[in-house]
Order: sequence, then structure tokens, then C-alpha cells
Amino acid sequence: MPASAPLHFDGSFADWKRVARAALASGVAPQQAHWRDAGAAQIELALDAPAPERIVPLADPDLAAPSPRVPRAFLDLAEDVARHRDPARWPLLYRALWRLTHGEPHLLANPADVDTHALHTLAKAVHRDIHKMRAFVRFRERATEAGPWFVAWFEPQHHIVEANAPFFRDRFASLRWSILTPGRCVHWDPDSRSLRFTPGASRADAPADDAAEDLWRTYYASIFNPARVKVDAMLAEMPRHYWKNLPEAALIPRLLAEAAPRVQRMVARSAEQSAAAAPTPGELEGRARPPATGDLAILAEAAASCHACPLWRAATCTVFGEGPREACIVLVGEQPGDHEDRVGKPFVGPAGRLLDRALAAAGIERSACYVTNAVKHFKWEPRGKRRLHATPNAREIAACRPWLEAELAAIRPGLIVCLGATAAQSVLGHALRVTEERGKKLPGPFGASALITVHPSALLRLPAGIEAEAEFQRFVADLRQIREVPDARPSEQLPGSPPAST
Repeated sequence: MPASAPLHFDGSFADWKRVARAALASGVAPQQAHWRDAGAAQIELALDAPAPERIVPLADPDLAAPSPRVPRAFLDLAEDVARHRDPARWPLLYRALWRLTHGEPHLLANPADVDTHALHTLAKAVHRDIHKMRAFVRFRERATEAGPWFVAWFEPQHHIVEANAPFFRDRFASLRWSILTPGRCVHWDPDSRSLRFTPGASRADAPADDAAEDLWRTYYASIFNPARVKVDAMLAEMPRHYWKNLPEAALIPRLLAEAAPRVQRMVARSAEQSAAAAPTPGELEGRARPPATGDLAILAEAAASCHACPLWRAATCTVFGEGPREACIVLVGEQPGDHEDRVGKPFVGPAGRLLDRALAAAGIERSACYVTNAVKHFKWEPRGKRRLHATPNAREIAACRPWLEAELAAIRPGLIVCLGATAAQSVLGHALRVTEERGKKLPGPFGASALITVHPSALLRLPAGIEAEAEFQRFVADLRQIREVPDARPSEQLPGSPPAST
């Protein structure tokens, strides 16, 4: 029958390491080790009878036993596992330590190993509990002679208070606070600049409420989005056993019950607002029709009063095309951006500067091209103080298409360069995939060809590096096809004529 080695320690990770070194030095195998945690019940993991016949003499743990050579990753992992409440963690850690020092130095590199998997499972649970403590601690103010004292009650699943204390110290460095838990409490005093730990407390030692909680509940109810409610996901992130200590949790059942009716009201209100913003049939018919002229200045002046779609309401101005009427090349983008909307000219912002650089690299003078957009008003969404681009929808593209057709009819270019999918849809009258048609010349309106490529703003969204430079060179290669267009325009056709056949 194998001998037994009772291993006494105080329940801390530091003392476990001290005793484990001594056990290794004495040759105590994992199946012989009986870990006795002074702060918990005795742990028996012997593979034989629970009452061994012989006792292995153990080296004095306080003597300088040689430190075993183990990977640093094991020490970090072991420290996390030691915070778990499972009493079997100590023999598990010793078994892993024994294997690492007895012929299996790469044990942790095998995720399929039973012990390695068990270690990572326990560590993962500890990390999750640390995260939950940071998310669900709620401080309540208590008045004292020394000033406000903020006290929180939390019930962790594992021994994480000391590991989490520096996070709260750094986050609330100027406040005097305490976090009370059943097993361990931590206190911070900004005057002494020190963390203090005390034994566990009871729920009655923490305040039940404070004056700020009504305000917090009002805020929580106001930001609750009924359209994004996913109860299972919510419970996964905020399990019910945390609810009793969260002031906002009392609102959750009512907010969930009201979610469906609120969504219906939001949809109905959105439909009403869209209907109110939409132009009447008379507006669409009367204001979206350009005058029958080839004078670009007259067309630009007329476009400034177009209200065929709601975009004019939020835009600063109408951004019409710019360039010579005799241009053989027309560059069509999607819509003006924030900078273009403020200046009133197309392609003068970051995307325009990138386009200029690409045209120069392709050997093309921008001044010889006519530059415009499929949509003449900037469509945007507010983000703080910024106005972020929003993609025009099919109705907005169709409402602006008569103005683009009027520009093309007046210029009669030999080639129309469609910068992006919106431009291609407006020019060709149907949607297409730029990734599939890029670099191709398709039959376009008024006898012109249409070259499909990307919008320069797409290149601005690429990460810096080799990929971005390669995509820029590919864009330049697309634009070089412009030089193949003869310096002549096709014969005049009336607006609305079908594309010339190829």
C-alpha cells in the first residue's frame, strides 16, 4: 500500500508553493499527497484506501528546498487556479507540478490533456468572476465624521477580492471606499494611500440604498433599448444571482414586459416620421425635373432648389458637378461628404485628395475631367459633434438621377468612370457588384462607356501598410484606362435615350 504524506498549509497560494517545494524535494508523488488546508476541510485524493498505513517523512518546508524549474506560464496559471473555491484545486496543481518536473515539461502545450484542461477551466471561471465583480459592484454613500464613505456589498464566487482590489483603487483613487464580501473585505483611504484587508462581513454591514439610486434607475430605464432585448444573452452576462445587489435589477421584469409594445410604438412612430418627411407626388414630379438645357450653370442653379427627396433638409447646400463642358471624361462618385457639403464643391475632402493623387499617378489631369456625384446632397448621421456618412438608399439615388442624366447629356463624354456601387447604379440604372465588374467597361448612357472601379473613400478605410498601398496601385491601374479614350465625344443624343450598343 503506498505511503501517505500529510501536507499542511495555511490555504494561501504562497504557502502552497512553499509546501509543494518541500514535497517535491522529498519525492512525494501526487497519489501520496494529502493536502490539509487550514482554512477548509481536509482534502483526500489518494488512489488507495483513505487510511494509509505508512507516512512519508517530509522535508522541513521552512528549509531552503530547491525551487523546481517550471514554465512561467504555469506559475501565472496556478495563481489564478488557487483563487478558485474548488477544494480539488490543490492536488490538481500539485499533480501538474509533478508532471512538469518529471518528464513532461510541455504539459501545458497540450490542451487535450485532462489536467491542462481542468486548470484552464478553473482559471477561466476565476477571470469571469473578476470581470463580474468589476461590472456589478454598486457603491452606496454613507455619511461619516470624516466625510463621505462609499460602501459596496458583493458576493464573489471565488477568492478574487485581493486580486481585484488594485483595479478599484486605481479607478476610485480619490474616494474613501470599502467593498464588503462574505469572505474578505477591502478598504481604501486616499489619505493613507493604502489598501487594507479585513475578514468577511455580512450584508447588514452595507447600506441598503442611497439618494443617487433613484437617479441611476431613471437613467437605466431611459437607455434600455427594447428593440435589442435578448433575454438569454442578458442572463449569460448578468446572471440572476447578481440581481439582488443591483438597484436597476428591480426594473428589469417591467422593462422586459414592456419591450414588445414599445418596439411596436417605435416602428409606428418611425413610419409616421418617414411619411411626414417624404415629398408629395406633386413635389417629386415638379421639382425633380431639370430644365431642358445644356448649360451646366443653369442646371446647377436649378438643382439648388430640388426637394425631390428629404436629403436637402439636413444638407448645407446642393453640391453640383464641376469641370469643363467639353470634357471627354466624367468621374461620378456617390455623394458629397462633410467637407464637400461645407465648401459646395465635389471631391475636395480626404477622398478627393486621394483621387487627385491617383489621377496624377495615372497620368491624368483632373482639370480635364468633369467630376460629379450620383446624389447631390450629403446624407449623414450625427455622432457627437461629427457628421458621419450614411449610404443613400435606392429612392434617393433615383430622385437625383435626372440631374446626373442632365449633366451627362450636356457633356456627352466618351467615358464615365463610376466610383463605387452607388455611382454605377445611378449611371447604369441597375445595381451591380463592384468586386465582380471592377476594371470592366460596360455600355453606358448617351453613347458613352462606363468604367467600374472603387470609390477612393474605400481606400481610406483600409489599414495602413502593404495591403493599402497595393490597393492604391490597383486603383491607379483602373484609372489608367482613361488614357485609352479618344479625345472626341460621341454624337449628340437626347436625354433618356437607351445606351449605345457595343
